[in-house]
Amino acid sequence: MSLDTKVEELKAILQPILDQHDFFLVDLEFVHERGDWYLRVYADKKGGISIDDCALISEEYGEKLDELNPIDPAYYLEVSSPGAERPLKNDESLSNYVDDYVHASLYQKQDGQKAFEGSLIEVTDKKITLNVKVKNLRKQVEISRDNIAKIRLAIEF
Repeated sequence: MSLDTKVEELKAILQPILDQHDFFLVDLEFVHERGDWYLRVYADKKGGISIDDCALISEEYGEKLDELNPIDPAYYLEVSSPGAERPLKNDESLSNYVDDYVHASLYQKQDGQKAFEGSLIEVTDKKITLNVKVKNLRKQVEISRDNIAKIRLAIEF
């Protein structure tokens, strides 16, 4: 079984646990580092995830993994918040962070800029819309999804 297939299987086992508690999956990785295997779960929820939430996911997911035993090598299970400036990797991630402050890096300049920061106000298949500040004024900027190199949460100062 390929590693990608294994990761999808592990996500399928995790998803009902997340759904039950109104959490959502940001990322799951199964990686080999310095001779050990790590199963890393990055989860979140509206309003932010707490350390107690991470402990709950770890306990319930750990029990389910012990019961089903889907992983052959010994591994360490790590559950955490994805971080304050986490990358938004897929449509679900973007949709979960509408109204949050983001930083978008572009492949090609738009309006003379290679990056924008602002509140994410809309996500479609073709574009995102940000509410950005320009010289103490707010304006909406539409960015083609094809022109986005990276997008991540950002901290507004």
